[in-house]
Amino acid sequence: MLIQENISLKDYNTFGIDVKAKYFSSVSSVEELIELYQSKSHPNKFILGGGSNMLLTKDIEALVIHLNLKGKRAISNEQGYVLVESMAGENWHDFVLWTIEQNYGGLENLSLIPGNVGTSPIQNIGAYGVELKDTFHSCQALNLRTLELETFSNSDCNFGYRNSIFKTDAKGQYIIVSVVFKLTTEDHNLNTSYGAIASELEIMNVNTPTIREISNAVIAIRQRKLPDPNEIGNSGSFFKNPVIRIEKFQKLKENFAEIPHYPVSSSEVKVPAGWLIEYAGFKGKTFVNYGVHKNQALVLVNYGGASGSDIYKLSQLIQETIKRLFDISLEAEVNIF
Repeated sequence: MLIQENISLKDYNTFGIDVKAKYFSSVSSVEELIELYQSKSHPNKFILGGGSNMLLTKDIEALVIHLNLKGKRAISNEQGYVLVESMAGENWHDFVLWTIEQNYGGLENLSLIPGNVGTSPIQNIGAYGVELKDTFHSCQALNLRTLELETFSNSDCNFGYRNSIFKTDAKGQYIIVSVVFKLTTEDHNLNTSYGAIASELEIMNVNTPTIREISNAVIAIRQRKLPDPNEIGNSGSFFKNPVIRIEKFQKLKENFAEIPHYPVSSSEVKVPAGWLIEYAGFKGKTFVNYGVHKNQALVLVNYGGASGSDIYKLSQLIQETIKRLFDISLEAEVNIF
């Protein structure tokens, strides 16, 4: 295995931040991954997948291991359902398109989300009325203490809103190497309840959509609202939508009559972070070579040459402003290093 020194990570993170890895190695098999962890030469290690959910603020003084594990296949087929396994290094959107080509339903609403398959359970990614947990069957993960593979079921993962056991109790203890999804092969459960999808299907003159047409609608919506990381550095939604008590929301409603919300439970509601940020005046705001995207206030962008520290300071300014205006604490969805 090749271990390189002082390698730029600019092309390995969707923000396009130019920091360096002291050491760098790309692994294409689980065996190579285990071999690197068995080696005593580089005690400090940093795992890098698709680089889509991170903000790098400094050089990485460690061995950066790029997970380049590839492969996808159907592993079992029963009446109406199929179990599909994907290795962690597969690009998420490419994998979703592949499932649609096979007429496997369930992931179409999650089209065009940046990143790789291996990080999708960590974040419990979600969009347009669907979350990963809805189709997640299990994953295999390398236990970094024993260097043995373990299987996590759906219930084992303790999925929550943009959350899982891999961000809480098991944080830093495992590396996900493959994920299995349970997808439909007939009578697909189509989710068009999210308003933007229904509207987009109307524009497309589609009355009885297929999974491909729902995917196309989601792609069209995302392309209009969100910048392409290949053109403008970004990591998608930077902040989580905050969940607050109904009592607190009612008080906010007295001062901000138009504030939107979505019911979460009998006692809590979700408030769109993008609305809060836009109301605070940050949407489209530019600071030299970085800022907040003009079409989506949830997205912080690097127009070219910005440092991770610049963008991090902007995120802190936004958090402080939202706390002052609304007494709501915004939590970053992006991991900051």
